[in-house]
Amino acid sequence: MNRDSNVYTVVYASVMVLLVAVLLAFTSQSLRSFQKKNEDNDKRQQILRSINVDVKADVAETKYNELIEDAFLVNENGQKVDGDAFAADAAKMFNEKKYPVFIAKVDGQTKYIMALYGAGLWGPLWGYIALNDDKNTVYGADFSHSGETPGLGAEITRTEFSGQFAGKKVFQGNDYKSIAVVKPGKSAIGQDYVDGISGGTITSQGVDLMLFDSLNSYVNFLTAK
Repeated sequence: MNRDSNVYTVVYASVMVLLVAVLLAFTSQSLRSFQKKNEDNDKRQQILRSINVDVKADVAETKYNELIEDAFLVNENGQKVDGDAFAADAAKMFNEKKYPVFIAKVDGQTKYIMALYGAGLWGPLWGYIALNDDKNTVYGADFSHSGETPGLGAEITRTEFSGQFAGKKVFQGNDYKSIAVVKPGKSAIGQDYVDGISGGTITSQGVDLMLFDSLNSYVNFLTAK
């Protein structure tokens, strides 16, 4: 074939594109198991941080198995339903009406961990919040995001923000109130609250709404006798 011809150029380019595509597909498939393991360990780390346990990724699975005694899904009526709580996609839980619950044992005390999902300024927000065995008082919380502004909304990942939730109550008496996220220096009447992020108003509002909507889905589970 004439190497200077248009046919040769098209064939050569097509073969190279095909070879690169095959190579990329093979590489992606080969690395998928490692990616999945990293994703799972990141999720375990988030769940563990909600009970104030911060570990490196290489020991996350061991510590998770040590502290998490049970995991299941509940529906909006608070009843257990079929499904894998760990594999559940928090982004889909409102549509599917299946909500993950993780039961941890910390220093002999039972903690109930629930998934959170919402929207911030630039993308999704998510996290986990752990309640004491009274199913009301917050033991710990952890928040994550996909694209909030560094130094502003992204500060929700810092313990200076999440640490404020410890000791706050989801219910006031028998009434579900959630926990408000307010502008620093402001307050919320009739419910517990924490200070939002200075300069991250929209992200803070997103966390506030995420908490209310997500925990509202667990109310029947939390109030079940």
